[in-house]
Amino acid sequence: MTQPAVTFQIRQLEEYFNTRLFDRTHNRINLTEAGELVKRYADNIILLYSEMDNEVRTLTGDVQGPLIVGASTTIGEYFIPGVIGAYQSNFPDVKVRLNVANTNGIIHMVENNQIDIGIVEGPINNKNLITDVVWDDELVVVCPAQHPLAEFSEIGIPELMKYPFISREEGSGTREVVENYLLKNGSTIDNLDIIMEFGSPESIKNAVAADLGISILSVATMEKELALNSLCAIPLECPIRRPFSIVHQRQKFRLRAMDEFLEFAQAHCENRKKLLRKTIPSS
Repeated sequence: MTQPAVTFQIRQLEEYFNTRLFDRTHNRINLTEAGELVKRYADNIILLYSEMDNEVRTLTGDVQGPLIVGASTTIGEYFIPGVIGAYQSNFPDVKVRLNVANTNGIIHMVENNQIDIGIVEGPINNKNLITDVVWDDELVVVCPAQHPLAEFSEIGIPELMKYPFISREEGSGTREVVENYLLKNGSTIDNLDIIMEFGSPESIKNAVAADLGISILSVATMEKELALNSLCAIPLECPIRRPFSIVHQRQKFRLRAMDEFLEFAQAHCENRKKLLRKTIPSS
């Protein structure tokens, strides 16, 4: 809606209830006590309407409506497009929207009901969210095919310290896992010679291919480079594994479109895992 349309609707509500619903002071807008009351009931009305709509569509076998999905960067770039494509082919009346951000951003969106489903990297420590692990990912050292580390069958932390390191940004699930891994093994991320930070695996791979440094990335991002022999993926001496998890709110009901999408996402991850086992070395 446009701003004038929103203003008009608010004015109508305030005239209907014969009271102010918003305090407008010092260029800020806050709900009044009456506004908080109206919002609480409005939230319940919207929830009940959604539940009614879902129950009727479940009864009739109809699957449609909007579905907002969020994915952390690695998953959003390498998994979700295939999931959404297969899902839309089966349920063309469901309009899927996708948001891609780092793990912290996606969790925040789920918590605030900005998205229906999030798929993220790493463990989730939020009891208010339902979490289903769909795949145990492995992180590996990435270097150019001609790099000295390319001859190693596995790499320890001391070897990581010897070369310039290209890292994911703070807030990334990959970076958090690497930080925890180093702490667990008696080191810290500050001991790495971090020369660059990027917000996506593709940027990191391009920098590694240009021989600017080494990195640690998910094996899920490496299929194309391994097939072309442009980069090497070497397991760590002590493997780094992390879950890929689907998260959503603990609601008393779920839209049927959500249920169908959850099944598609889980099946897609299983199929992708089988393919990766054939092409990528494991420790």
